[in-house]
Amino acid sequence: MDEVKVIVAHSERATLRVGDVFLKVDADQTRIDVEVEAMALAPVPTPQVLWRKPPVLAIAAVPGKALGRLGEPSTASPAAWAAAGAAIRKLHDAPLPPRPGRAGRDLDELAVDLDGECELLVANGLLPADLVTRNRQVAEAALRPWPAAFTHGDLQIAHVFIDDNDITGIIDWSEAGQGDALYDLATLTLGHEDHLSDVIAGYGTDVDLDVIRAWWSLRSLLAVRWLVEHGFDPSAPGCEVDVLRSRM
Repeated sequence: MDEVKVIVAHSERATLRVGDVFLKVDADQTRIDVEVEAMALAPVPTPQVLWRKPPVLAIAAVPGKALGRLGEPSTASPAAWAAAGAAIRKLHDAPLPPRPGRAGRDLDELAVDLDGECELLVANGLLPADLVTRNRQVAEAALRPWPAAFTHGDLQIAHVFIDDNDITGIIDWSEAGQGDALYDLATLTLGHEDHLSDVIAGYGTDVDLDVIRAWWSLRSLLAVRWLVEHGFDPSAPGCEVDVLRSRM
């Protein structure tokens, strides 16, 4: 019998691997609906859906290895990072999916949530006030109108798979939908600022670097408390707290 490996597990969802099959268990079936829909529409390599029986979605493993991990140096070549940028550009240029995604949140609502999160980070002693204040200022640049694009919404470096310099699959589409293209670019390069130029070279167009940096700060500020409460460590070297410190 194949070993059952827990990939991630918390109160909202869990992902298990059995051989070459991933089993995703999600309390919110809307996320699974979005994932299946987005993978069918995306013009980039995605996992094959094997079957679905709520609350479980079974998908096939994609070949290759992850582009990297947050908190660890990436061993992928500049060409692989550029290939990721090219794949993202292809996604962003595709016809829009029918609904907004994580990267397309209402800006007023996002600003309110960000301000509330900043207050809690300081009040609960999770981060120093000066660090929060500075990054809240940096994050302001992300809160602007943006042209809608087909976005992944959770394009962490571990969700992009490569074989040599080819993209073999992009996984975890539950946050996909219409949104800000620069959110995806920022998510991919979070904690890997040294590879941003490679990604942009593959993406093939100029981007506003201040907005990329703003999304680094904004995403990290919103993530720290959730990560702590769900048993993760945002203070590990190279992770969210280090990203915030780099803006000081």
